[in-house]
Amino acid sequence: MRKTVFIFLAVCAAVWPAAAAQLVRGPYIEDPTQTTMVLRWQTDKDTPSWLEYGPTPRCNQLMTVTPSSTEHKAILYGLVPNQDYCYRLYVYNDAKDGVQVPVEGSFRTLFSAERKEVKFLALGNTGAPEPVVGEDGILPPDVAAEARRILADNMTRRQADFLIHTGNITHSGLNADANREFFTPFKKVLANNPLLVALGPNEYGPNRTEKESKSFLRTNYSNFHNMSWGTGTPKYYSFDTANARFIFLDANTAYGAVWAPSLEEDSAELKWLKTALSSNVEGKWKVVVINAPMYSTGPVEANNEAASKLINLFEYYKVNLVLQGNSPNYERTFPMYRGEPNARGVTYVTLGAAGAAPQKRASGDKSTARYVAAYHYALGEIVDRKLTLKVFDHTDKQIDSIELYLR
Repeated sequence: MRKTVFIFLAVCAAVWPAAAAQLVRGPYIEDPTQTTMVLRWQTDKDTPSWLEYGPTPRCNQLMTVTPSSTEHKAILYGLVPNQDYCYRLYVYNDAKDGVQVPVEGSFRTLFSAERKEVKFLALGNTGAPEPVVGEDGILPPDVAAEARRILADNMTRRQADFLIHTGNITHSGLNADANREFFTPFKKVLANNPLLVALGPNEYGPNRTEKESKSFLRTNYSNFHNMSWGTGTPKYYSFDTANARFIFLDANTAYGAVWAPSLEEDSAELKWLKTALSSNVEGKWKVVVINAPMYSTGPVEANNEAASKLINLFEYYKVNLVLQGNSPNYERTFPMYRGEPNARGVTYVTLGAAGAAPQKRASGDKSTARYVAAYHYALGEIVDRKLTLKVFDHTDKQIDSIELYLR
């Protein structure tokens, strides 16, 4: 392996320009399966790069090389289920006589069905605009940036198998804002946890209600992400790990996004959802991730249009947990069934303030079991027939904890 690396270095050093490239995004991990994984990264100028990886602790067992580009993607094949892997990513140093200190990371492949334990991190609404100089000529502190930094530091100390984002990665939806608002502050988290996102209205852009917005999602999101393949990828998809199925939905048509999938009764997404909720799910947890809140007493109200299409399905197919976003607060409902708290119902959790400024409760409702206006993230754990979700604020104080049992 080392001999191969040195040969590669020598060849490239002979033909490549003197100035070294720098990593400007990543590496970040996406599209996990039991036997494959995708790593992506960006450099500030065209350069080849290479990745050593292998089962922990043999991080240099295999190597893959990416050709000269600023956008790099390595698809790792032939992995083993239930396995920890580590990797080292290299680019040249300024002298062109070796490599910079490698960026190191790790990941876990998805678990096979007989393993009934899985952990995940979750957050949402990482986007917030950069402060501007006020009329007094003073630049206010970037509170959102500090909150992201602290949340990320705390999250790196949590062991998990993947990271869920409930949508609105940036305040604008623009890829140009993604490094500042997400990839840079959460760099260490993303280097060790595959990212899975439920698209929010921001991902469709500020002009999402206009037909001219068709290319926005592709230009600013799809070109930079990989996710579990399905009929509606990247807009809706699912994956299984251990004894759980995670289902990611796109309800942005209810926010006027003309290029979002329809939620009408005979739509492709609802037909797909019914299959995802009913096919090969015996003994599995069903966790839905969606940006639009089905219940909300925060500043962003419940999305009644989406709720009218989806809540009955969630209840009929016995969804265990819905992770939702968009509203900048933390909120948990009682288990809800036909609009009333009921032990046989579905629990809804809003994770919506990992960058967006937390806001106080705007109204009251019998559905609410817990509401906190604070920056936050969640750590979920499934152990056989028990699911625990712990929620922490930016000081890493636990602000809520719930336990659910598989029905």
